Amino acid sequence: MIVEREGRVLLARRRHQPGRGKWTFPAGFVDFDEDPAQAAVRECREETGLTVEITGLLDVIAGREHERGADLVIVYRGARVGGELAAGDDADQVGFFDPDDPPPLAFRATQIALAAWRTAKRP
Repeated sequence: MIVEREGRVLLARRRHQPGRGKWTFPAGFVDFDEDPAQAAVRECREETGLTVEITGLLDVIAGREHERGADLVIVYRGARVGGELAAGDDADQVGFFDPDDPPPLAFRATQIALAAWRTAKRP
């Protein structure tokens, strides 16, 4: 889930391996019989404390990065509609960052999604 505020993007620092201490978009696995978009909303709330609504689909990225990773990463765009920013679940820190100067990113899919978001934002 890519959530923007004043040109900055929401990132969560990973509490666990793989990628512990590095940053990614709020994300997680889709539960059995769960709609992928609703899973993105749920994961964002669990990791960041923010309630968001889906505003669009940004990208679908293929390729597994680690043994417990997903084969497909669905990246939605979202807008904050409530909640208070606070790290939770798999994140130990959360914040909004300049997309041109992000902290160290945990996954290739995060880098690809950020590049796609930048391209979509700029003519």
